[in-house]
Amino acid sequence: MGLTKDRILVVDDAPDTLEVIERNLTGAGYSVLTAPGVREAVEILESHAIDVVITDMKMPGISGLDLVRHVRENCPESAVLMITGYPSLDGAVKAVKAGAEDFLAKPFTDEELMRAVSDALDKLQARRALAQGGDSRSLLEPGFIGESAAMRRIERSVRRAAAGARPMLVTGETGTGKELIARTVHYSGPRAGEPFVSVQLASIPADKVEVELFGRPEAGGQAGLYGAASAGTLYLDDLELAPPSVQQALVRVMESGSAGRPRFIASTCRDPQGLIKRGPLRENLYFLFSANLIELPPLRDRGDDVLLLARAFASGLAARAGRDVPRFSDQAIHVLRTYTWPGNVRELRSVIEQLVLSAGPEGIDATDLPALMRFSVLRDRAALRTLAEVESEHIAHVLASVGGNRSRAAEVLGIDRKTLRDKVKRAAGGAEPDPDD
Repeated sequence: MGLTKDRILVVDDAPDTLEVIERNLTGAGYSVLTAPGVREAVEILESHAIDVVITDMKMPGISGLDLVRHVRENCPESAVLMITGYPSLDGAVKAVKAGAEDFLAKPFTDEELMRAVSDALDKLQARRALAQGGDSRSLLEPGFIGESAAMRRIERSVRRAAAGARPMLVTGETGTGKELIARTVHYSGPRAGEPFVSVQLASIPADKVEVELFGRPEAGGQAGLYGAASAGTLYLDDLELAPPSVQQALVRVMESGSAGRPRFIASTCRDPQGLIKRGPLRENLYFLFSANLIELPPLRDRGDDVLLLARAFASGLAARAGRDVPRFSDQAIHVLRTYTWPGNVRELRSVIEQLVLSAGPEGIDATDLPALMRFSVLRDRAALRTLAEVESEHIAHVLASVGGNRSRAAEVLGIDRKTLRDKVKRAAGGAEPDPDD
């Protein structure tokens, strides 16, 4: 078919780990090579073009950190992910400083692995576009393809932000692509050669945030992720979740004007003014970020952009999987266009990926789309709905809002995972498997 797959090299001294990762990535449509150590990995890198290197951190002889440095110095066209069974702040800082795109602690889920690989490939695409000297508009693909007035405004805002160095705040619903905007600004600006360090504040216990960010320099320890970012970019997701003491520390650092410090980019999926009124967000910190504000629209407000995105995702995902691009029926296109997409672009990409991998030669019809989507679209055709339809739509919204994490969704809904699984299976006609089982 003339389509090429992204090629991934997995390096680990544990045969079982190599086998599991290889099987999962191959099943997702990637071309996978493996190596039991750094020496073997270097030989492969010398004879093959590799898109992503996934390496264990601690291995006998030469460590994974040495391999990361080798890739950064000799294979600039490759992205690197570090995995380890001994997670620590010190290890994460070293991995980022050495040039790793991401840091995964064992045991990680299949979903976490796939998301990390996908993110690494997106960053690699951005770097390649930058190296080719292309129009900066290409850096907005695929997550920001669109002809709507809203996306044209976003494009202009990204151009301006990338040219400057001021702190920046990105707002928008879950799944609209706030981190992708931050990465785009970083990789299309003068700091592109420096680290981009992403901090998910929601995943760090409140009493450990300050140490994670700033370390314990008074005790001679690492300077935290702030130090790891060096002169690059420090991205803070869910800014309002930073404890008050950390927010005050950020204000002091940002107002100090110290040379060589990272650029701060933050995001929130909530209304900043409401956060200030309720207390989670300090007003003086917001003012430092808000001078450079990008507000991302939800996908439901972007008109026919959803169809452009769907086609772009289908083409890219089919190429990665080595499959033909499926044809969408008029009925399927109607559902895609009419659905409200509570999970936004992230939800759209997930749906298209499943459709591409399962599509037959006849293409994709409306009946191939998730039942919860069809229920939601049917809502607009009838004033009255059954309780089951209302419940199904609400469950779909919650699942999309938490990125498909069923444990978290069950907690939000106030039910256990088994009950959630049963409800989703019933809505899907009893055929949907539980991805966490």
